[in-house]
Amino acid sequence: MTASQHMVQANGLRFRTMVDGPPQADMFILLHGFPDGAELWSRQVDALAKAGSLAVAPDLRGYGLTDAPEGKESYSIDHLVDDVAALIKAFGRESAHVAGHDWGAIIAWFFAARHPEMTKTLTSLSVGHPAALAAASKEDEDQQARSRYVGLFLLEGKAEQVLAEDDYRRLRGTWSIGPNPETVPRSLVEHFARSLARPGRLTAALNYYRANLTAVGAAWEGLSNIGPIATPTVLLWGDQDPALGRRGAEDTRTYMEGDYELRVLEGAGHWLNFDRPDEVTRALTDAANR
Repeated sequence: MTASQHMVQANGLRFRTMVDGPPQADMFILLHGFPDGAELWSRQVDALAKAGSLAVAPDLRGYGLTDAPEGKESYSIDHLVDDVAALIKAFGRESAHVAGHDWGAIIAWFFAARHPEMTKTLTSLSVGHPAALAAASKEDEDQQARSRYVGLFLLEGKAEQVLAEDDYRRLRGTWSIGPNPETVPRSLVEHFARSLARPGRLTAALNYYRANLTAVGAAWEGLSNIGPIATPTVLLWGDQDPALGRRGAEDTRTYMEGDYELRVLEGAGHWLNFDRPDEVTRALTDAANR
């Protein structure tokens, strides 16, 4: 099967989406993170469609061919959660299985907290419950060291300069950090980098940090305003993830009120969709069969 491309109107924006699978089947919405795009989920879109589900992977606001509203306030978690709700409804659904990686995972957690009636299952890649991550960034020296890059990303103009210099060398290097530097195909790295090199797009992607985090206090402390989760949830975490340590992953259980499982992927880094595609696909198909 080959995913088709659809421009979808939702929450006042036009979203480019990758879509595959039976139109009337249960829906999965797959949310990418920084600094990616919908293609992060290419393998899972294909696998879910072959398994009989409708898979929808959007370019999130600011990314790819989706609209990029101006102003960092346009990227607050409230708007990002509303985007997901509107996208699900745009496909004629009242609920969906929700999965996310990196910032997409953060959005998925908040969506499940605010819209449990719309969240059939939650599958989070790399990022534990945001309150667990916030606590870890405040109390755990290991997570504090892993989060130092956030301080740069909050510096408007400076972060863009650092990431863009030498033909976006540092931005491209983002996908090579960790134990498996060749995990993400070079062609896809170039696609993502070229997309963010367009005017205003790198700033839009960095606004996810700037709208939701502050330079005061711990790196991820701004994400602590989220309650417990009752939705059936699986967290996949690579124990060699350079950005997200063990504390946030293991303490996520504290914030769960429903069925929950932590799957530790030994030797895996941050880009689990490519590093461990079979394990990611298995978690999603397990969710479909709940």
